[in-house]
Amino acid sequence: MRIVLATLNAKYIHTSLAIRLLKAYSEHEFQDILLAEYTIKDPAMNIVSDLYQKRPDVIGFSCYIWNIEETIKLVGILKQVLPDVKIVLGGPEVSYEPLYWMKREPGVDFIVNGDGEETFHHLLQEIRDDHKYHFVYGAAYRKGDELIVNPPRPKSDLNTLPSPHRFPEDLPELSKRIVYFETSRGCPFNCQFCLSSIEVGVRYYDIERVKSDLLYLIEGGAKVIKFLDRTFNINRNYAMEMFRFLIDNHQGCVFQFEITADIMRPEVLDFLAENAPPGVFRFEIGVQSTNDETNELVKRRQNFAKLSRTVMKIKASGNIDQHLDLIAGLPMEDYPTFRKTFNDVFAMEPEELQLGFLKMLRGTGLRAQAAKYDYTYMEHAPYEILSSHVMPFGDIIRLKRLEDVLEKYWNSHRLDHSVKYLIRHVFPSPFDFFQEFGDYWEARGWQKIGHQLEDLFTRLQEFLTDRGTPSMEIVTGLMKLDYFLGHKYKPRKIWWDGGLEKSDWAKYLKRIAGQPELISAKLAGAGLSERELQKFIALDVLPFRLDPVLESISGLRYDGEPGGEAEAQAEWAAGVGNTEGNSVAAAVLPAVTSVAAGSGAALPGPHPGAGEGRTLLIVLYQQDESQRAQYYTLPL
Repeated sequence: MRIVLATLNAKYIHTSLAIRLLKAYSEHEFQDILLAEYTIKDPAMNIVSDLYQKRPDVIGFSCYIWNIEETIKLVGILKQVLPDVKIVLGGPEVSYEPLYWMKREPGVDFIVNGDGEETFHHLLQEIRDDHKYHFVYGAAYRKGDELIVNPPRPKSDLNTLPSPHRFPEDLPELSKRIVYFETSRGCPFNCQFCLSSIEVGVRYYDIERVKSDLLYLIEGGAKVIKFLDRTFNINRNYAMEMFRFLIDNHQGCVFQFEITADIMRPEVLDFLAENAPPGVFRFEIGVQSTNDETNELVKRRQNFAKLSRTVMKIKASGNIDQHLDLIAGLPMEDYPTFRKTFNDVFAMEPEELQLGFLKMLRGTGLRAQAAKYDYTYMEHAPYEILSSHVMPFGDIIRLKRLEDVLEKYWNSHRLDHSVKYLIRHVFPSPFDFFQEFGDYWEARGWQKIGHQLEDLFTRLQEFLTDRGTPSMEIVTGLMKLDYFLGHKYKPRKIWWDGGLEKSDWAKYLKRIAGQPELISAKLAGAGLSERELQKFIALDVLPFRLDPVLESISGLRYDGEPGGEAEAQAEWAAGVGNTEGNSVAAAVLPAVTSVAAGSGAALPGPHPGAGEGRTLLIVLYQQDESQRAQYYTLPL
């Protein structure tokens, strides 16, 4: 009997843990099990053709909110070209309402609910042997025209499940894809919008087994391992031992965890701050809302003050990137309230802030209470809300515009210096910047067309100019810096009009080549000639002192002011302020009158960096193994 375990991943780089768990559990008895992974972007006929050629007797699909609609379409086609094949669905999207899916698609023969390993194995035995499906606890099946859902199966003892990480055929792909890994199942919390709230309690794998599997993956070349545990740090001792093990054995692999920040113990934070290698750990933290009434209604226990202290302490260490999540549309969260939630969280300036919209997942308590809050939502996956008792569709649309600009201008890290300046010094709040820009973006019709890197800069400048934004010389200068730093190699073109005159450019280059120690000892040691240096250097003159501006957006910000409530001030970027070089440069580099077109004298007034003076911005490329652009500033 040939069995194909299939799924549609959201992207090619993703992998499915579920189908590997099923194969690992059943392959001792059913040797002919194939894994087949596709993506939701693959044409349906391509997938059907590939499955058809495998000549399966049974096809099992792992189903989630992101792939269920495409999977259902495949089932209908497959039953026409392979009428005798048995099709089994499993996964969180079908586990809680199996009858709905079997009624909707007659081609579905069986549904496996909950933990799938033992149930699917037992189901395969009955398909092969006696067809006594009523004995298969945890399964739903067809008996003629009747649909039957069997009683649930007891939860699996995780330590009886064989490892899903030891398939030799996976080794060549480990370095190219994300590996998904679980050390536990279940969640201790009861958030009514989340499927994890349905399973009570947390079950753990034996920690020595976990370490063995992780070491196998790391030594096999895995580059990114994402832990699926809903709250990785719920067991402090287990988490600490895992953190220690991964720090000692990471070999450059990156590990992503979902943590609950307000329960993170101080000793764990201290340990991570002192020992976590930069860039090896990444934390995902679900904040969702800072509105107490909302959190109480969805049974979400959260201490935002403790959460904030945790996030800021991790941020101060500079070792761990943090991804924070918000959900728009929760009960009692209207547009003004969500604005406050957004600004509360953005004050911590996380490396990424994801704005999601409430989804009425099948099986959740909030879906059962939809009428109570006048929710309207999409009939099919992803079941996203369209309106609620306090948030009309018009507000949802506006927040969608904000989300789009947030992704492009904050989470992408294309304009870090520019956006930080705008949200700290120009706009009333971060929310107001992203919302106003999002509204402008749609009004210009830009959501209908694509964009290149240069477009991100020209569109931001157009928006800021049209609204009469003050201190545009400073903003434009920061945008130039961001543009230079966004390239691995010296850019062939610039997005702004003009630039240095050739004669001025040549004068600066000649002085720098003659005295490279003004820039850095490393550059001086490289011994580059003027011709060689020209290949690796970008220059521009900014009509203001750059260092004070960079100072105003460096460090940690929590209480709404630069440097607020921060135990340590971290520089925003390496190379800010070359004070030794600055003192020499004033005598060596002459003031040149022709600078970038459109630049004038620095604006007087309260804005940081508005004093007299100008800055020579020097950006060097390909100077070390990191291949990251490095910049230096010298006053004129």
